[in-house]
Amino acid sequence: MQCDGVLIVAFGGPGGPADVRPFLERVLRGRRVTPSRIDEIARHYELFGGVSPLTELTMRQARGLEARLAEAGRPLPVYVGMRNWHPLLADTFRQMHAAGRRHVVGFIAAPHHSQSSCQMYRENVVEARRELRAAAGGDVNVTYVGSWFDHPLFVEVNARHVLAARERLPAAVAGGARLVCTAHSIPLPMAEASRYREQLGDSARLVAERTGIGDWAVVYQSRSGRPEDPWLEPDVCAYLRAERARGLAAAILCPVGFVCDHIEVLYDLDRGAAGVCREIGLPMVRAEAVNADPLFLDMMADVVLRTIRRYETGRPLPIVSA
Repeated sequence: MQCDGVLIVAFGGPGGPADVRPFLERVLRGRRVTPSRIDEIARHYELFGGVSPLTELTMRQARGLEARLAEAGRPLPVYVGMRNWHPLLADTFRQMHAAGRRHVVGFIAAPHHSQSSCQMYRENVVEARRELRAAAGGDVNVTYVGSWFDHPLFVEVNARHVLAARERLPAAVAGGARLVCTAHSIPLPMAEASRYREQLGDSARLVAERTGIGDWAVVYQSRSGRPEDPWLEPDVCAYLRAERARGLAAAILCPVGFVCDHIEVLYDLDRGAAGVCREIGLPMVRAEAVNADPLFLDMMADVVLRTIRRYETGRPLPIVSA
């Protein structure tokens, strides 16, 4: 396999107030979400000017990855394709094909596997390739990097961000602060059909071990389904209230389930959880996501280069049904 490019597949986010509703329509299409909940989510974006930092952060990740590949002697173009907003995957595949790309390495910007994250991203790629074949009569093959939820550099960058956040706590409580790792909640049946919880738990445990923080927990945020549908719990805000009542002295929130400080992190943690903590008198700080930290870019380069080297003299086996 001769790789001639890299594709980062990410969630996408609106670039201004006029984008918010069309963006949410794409995100929530086919899901059982009430109109009032859609209005609520839209207001979250509007509080930040209707702009998600995700797009700019993902572009910075792409530029950093491209530079590292060149430094490693593998100068390859790095493309970005989004599931839910521009640059949309279908447009990116047309761009890659027009530029002569025929086999790219795929990097999905989600550390933990579930149907709503990695699997759906792959399905979106399949659809974009189908559209390309119908429109141009050609294709761009994609070979994905392996799992990286437990990669030493992913763990290291999260650990450093946690320790940096702890420095902002009052000295009297910093030493006893609990590490609270957060990730997007998903429907319980979906969680039971994947290793999402297990991989998330491994990431959190490894970050805790690297920081030397023995008191840690995993919680969930940003659920968007109907209240009567079972989703992964505990919710971060409910957890903080309950644990404060049990004597929790301080908390460090680490969004280990996310790769960017996008709206769900900025609103649900920096506003929602922070507001609860002020209300209950709980000292709390929030660690940055990995964002475009140089160590995370090094990790991206490492998993991409490993994939290129693995298949240099052969092709990945196709996945076929039994």
